[in-house]
Amino acid sequence: MMVLCGLSVGVALVPLAFILFFVITRGISALDWSFFTQTPKPHGETGGGMANAMLGTIIISGLGALFAVPIGILAGIFVAEHTRSRLASVVRFSADTLNGVPSIIIGLFVYALVVVPMKQFTALSGGIALGVMMIPIITRTTEELLRLVPMSLREGALALGATHGRAVFTVVLPAALPGILTGVMLALARIAGETAPLLFTAFNNHYWSTSLLQPIATLTVQVYTYATSPYDDLHRQAWAGALVLVTLVLTCSILARFATRRLERMQAGH
Repeated sequence: MMVLCGLSVGVALVPLAFILFFVITRGISALDWSFFTQTPKPHGETGGGMANAMLGTIIISGLGALFAVPIGILAGIFVAEHTRSRLASVVRFSADTLNGVPSIIIGLFVYALVVVPMKQFTALSGGIALGVMMIPIITRTTEELLRLVPMSLREGALALGATHGRAVFTVVLPAALPGILTGVMLALARIAGETAPLLFTAFNNHYWSTSLLQPIATLTVQVYTYATSPYDDLHRQAWAGALVLVTLVLTCSILARFATRRLERMQAGH
């Protein structure tokens, strides 16, 4: 059984290894200083970069996290602490359902809810779309991790005179914080690679833009646009953008692991 488990791990890692190898070999040749500092050139001209798309990806991902993290964590706390409540069952079922909704449907929903009333594509609507995708992931992660906290910690806090809410926010939540932080980082890695919802919300922009009320460029949409163009130079830059995107997702995963271990050591020291 151990041999079979080891073989299964190897088979699971083969696609990842091939994807990384393929993206690195195709994209590394197009990476240079101008790629990180310049905006796209007009179609047909060589050169340029994706600096505006990288900035846009950071802005929209930050907006999504700002919108989703408080809602997701508070919803997860409610579901974990009121397991017998009918509302908790509804929230849990809704989170599972929302987590399975295709991202393009979420993009259409935010398009109808935000873009149509505002009569323009905006970075704000893109952040809302990504935030909607993050909420169920953070909610379910928070719930499962809070359930893993030993009941003795809750009972000890209550025995010392703390209210239920104070026990949750000062004892239970800090104990589960490393895992919750990991869930948030993984949710960020998940939304960083989304393209479909951004096509209906943030759209795209070939220029520098930091306004939340204007269209904004993102790496995923830029890679999609370049990959479907007829120009070889844009294809080359699309592979470079894919490499940057994969590196960003990998960095989020590594930071999540590092932060988790760091917080676990700090808690063990106390």
